[in-house]
Formats: sequence, structure tokens, C-alpha cells
Amino acid sequence: MTYFRRYRMELNLRGFRAEWNHESLAGSGYQLVGYDNGLIREHAQAKYHSFCREIDADVFPCLGRRDGCLRLMREITSRAAFVPGATWLLRYHDRPGGRGMPVGTVQGIEQEGWGAIQNLGVITEHRGRGLGRLLLVRAAAGFQAAGLDKMHLEVTTANTGAIRLYEQVGFRRAKVVYKACEIVG
Repeated sequence: MTYFRRYRMELNLRGFRAEWNHESLAGSGYQLVGYDNGLIREHAQAKYHSFCREIDADVFPCLGRRDGCLRLMREITSRAAFVPGATWLLRYHDRPGGRGMPVGTVQGIEQEGWGAIQNLGVITEHRGRGLGRLLLVRAAAGFQAAGLDKMHLEVTTANTGAIRLYEQVGFRRAKVVYKACEIVG
């Protein structure tokens, strides 16, 4: 049994301004798409490609399997506490008019009066462009629109890039939690 150290990170949404320059996506090939039931497979695809080679696939083995990501998306979106406005898909179009490849996803639920991020992922080739921040800020705006004034997420402490992003947005480390996992090697 292996124990992964994780931070619970929290953000007060009262007074939080979910700002993003939407024009910065124009001409970039990226398209932000609000939640729709017909997009579950694309969310699962983005989730799989974002996490399959990351430590999170050890912590949550379903993230390392295509069928596991699809099952997880179906489970999240079927909950009564699912918040569609905090759930976004990011596509990349390599040419105008092209179908677009799913490259990022975030999902949100309401949990005991908090907005709770379930997964936030951007595939490796598209990281470092502010896309994770965009997804996070849009999820925060969705939680605000749903009447929630605080949100949280958990992140493995070894994921320093994600922690840095969350802190830049305004999250604070609230506590340390441990996730027990069996690592098959």
C-alpha cells in the first residue's frame, strides 16, 4: 500500500473576479465549449490524455484507462450535485473548420455547500499556454453562477506545476490529506 500526500486547496469566491481575455483565444485554434451531454466522450478523451502518464493515474487508476475516464465522466455527470456551468471542454483546431481535438477538461460538483473541482486536465502538448487557468476560472464562474461562494480541489503535493497555478489564481493550502493506493508494478 502506498500513501499519496495531497493538498486540499480552497478559494473564497466572494469578490473573486473570474477574468479572462476571451479575445486571446481568437485565432489561436482553441475553442472553449460549455457542458453538453453529447460531449461526455470528448471530456473522457481529454481526461485520459491529460492524466494517463501522470502521477494522478497512480493515485486514481481509472485516469490511466480510457474506459475508466469514460466511466468516471458518466458518474460525475449523473450526480444530482453535478454543476454543468462549472464543467468545460477545450478543443484545439489545427485548421479553420476542422473538427477540433479535445485537449482540456474540467468538471465541477456541489459538495456540502462548496464547489468541488473533480478533475482539471490539459494534455501535455498544450500546457504552458494559460489553458488550465482558463478552465479553472470558467469553473469558478460556473460555481458563482450556481450560488456557491467557495470552492476546493485536491492536488497531489508532487504536482508542483498545478499547485503553482492554483496559488496564482488565489487558492490557499487548507490541509494535507492522504490517499491510500495499491500500486501494481
